[in-house]
Amino acid sequence: MSVERKLFIDRNREALLQLHRDLCHIPAPSHHEEARAEFCKHWLEQEGAKGVYIDEALNVIFPINCEGRDEITVIAAHTDTVFPDMEPMAFEEDDEKIYCPGAGDDTASLAVMMMMAKYMVEYQLAPKKGMLIVCNSCEEGLGNLKGTRQLMKDYAGRIKQFITFDSSIGNLCNRCVGSHRYKVCVKTEGGHSFGKFGNANAIAELAKIIAKIYEISVPVIGDSKTTYNVGIIEGGTSVNTIAQCATMLCEYRSDNVDCLETMRQELEQIFKEAVSDKVEVDIEIVGERPCGIALDPVKAAELIAVCKEVTEEVSGKEVVFHSGSTDCNIPLSLGIPAICMGVYRGAGTHTREEWIEKASMKEGLEIALRLAEKLL
Repeated sequence: MSVERKLFIDRNREALLQLHRDLCHIPAPSHHEEARAEFCKHWLEQEGAKGVYIDEALNVIFPINCEGRDEITVIAAHTDTVFPDMEPMAFEEDDEKIYCPGAGDDTASLAVMMMMAKYMVEYQLAPKKGMLIVCNSCEEGLGNLKGTRQLMKDYAGRIKQFITFDSSIGNLCNRCVGSHRYKVCVKTEGGHSFGKFGNANAIAELAKIIAKIYEISVPVIGDSKTTYNVGIIEGGTSVNTIAQCATMLCEYRSDNVDCLETMRQELEQIFKEAVSDKVEVDIEIVGERPCGIALDPVKAAELIAVCKEVTEEVSGKEVVFHSGSTDCNIPLSLGIPAICMGVYRGAGTHTREEWIEKASMKEGLEIALRLAEKLL
């Protein structure tokens, strides 16, 4: 560990934890990250960052030596959490752990990245080819990667590699999982449960659709993985009413573009077959995450090697590669090398029992600082 890096980490251990605590107390559901975005911008500016701005997608962007550069590296961590709460969520802490919904995904990563930005400002580290440090919005659920889409649009043709901090230490995601998400609304005549018995029931018709989805045999090509899920169902008026309307949110995912297309055909055929003179089925695509395309193998390998090296140097363990649905989906779909890497340890992701190990934040910060130094 370089002398400067060690001194910085030791001096900022408590500041990193306090930054994490502060972020945990700021609700940030997808599309409503305003408060966190303002906090991140203000914090970065207080630490000496220049030129920080918030774009129309609520990304907080800190450009470093990007003027006139067209080989920019992005390091990002998302500000939104999977939870819809607009009030501060339950927060607890003991000597070893911090407990809070979203404490890990992705609040711990965000805190580590912001402290990395402070390190770069303090020691005046400026990549010759330019870097964007981005607290990005809308990674979770129906956020549909809005923040990263906006970033890629605004810096089109200039970003050459993309790294996002989002996962636990030792995990590297270098293969993206695409997905399609639907809101399906079934409508029928309905009526009184006794007087109109026999009329089509929207809940029953939706249940038939769901049953058929769960009969699908998922496609497999090579080592691909494909899944499907019905996540939310709603509908009906009362116990003695034949439901006129019922809705569901469903999705399918795959890390293979051909399998994704097969699932699209399967579901759309099921929806089509459910329609009759008594049953209407309305379909709305509410989310679409792309799969990746072919990359320059040399550049992709170089990025993977750097992230693998710094993680294994710090953790002392071999990294695990896996597929995932992350902000990397967008750059990978554009042929830009991208990887998602972990910078904390914890458990309970996407549950209200989520927690992180406080000691792991120091480890994650060292990974981030080593990465920043190597990318220079």
